[in-house]
Amino acid sequence: MNKKIKVLFTFPPGMVGKPITYCLVKDYDLWVNILHAEIAPDKAGKLVLDIEGREEDVERALDFLACEELQVQILNGSISWDEDRCLHCGACTSVCPAHALTLDPVDWSLKFDREKCYVCKLCTLACPVKAMSMPI
Repeated sequence: MNKKIKVLFTFPPGMVGKPITYCLVKDYDLWVNILHAEIAPDKAGKLVLDIEGREEDVERALDFLACEELQVQILNGSISWDEDRCLHCGACTSVCPAHALTLDPVDWSLKFDREKCYVCKLCTLACPVKAMSMPI
């Protein structure tokens, strides 16, 4: 049975050169789709990616990652958008690294593409009326 997870890797300075994604592909036979990367040599870095493969391979890879120096956060759940509460101010669009939140150039209404969402939760902090939330 296949399993797909969305994860955030946070690399400490000096570790961004380590071939973590290569190991996931080669050693654990996983499919890796990099959704967002903020990585520079000798600086801390962040990487958001989808990881997919056989369930046991994903679990073995998570055990491998737990032994590495990087921080691994599994991005679970989904962001909820209360359109009735939304002011369509666009505050969330400026912090969304996935560009899942955009303003329609014709009528300036907010558009939310859930498929692009990384579930980083930055929009929940930016929204002045709490129209974006993460249900528990």
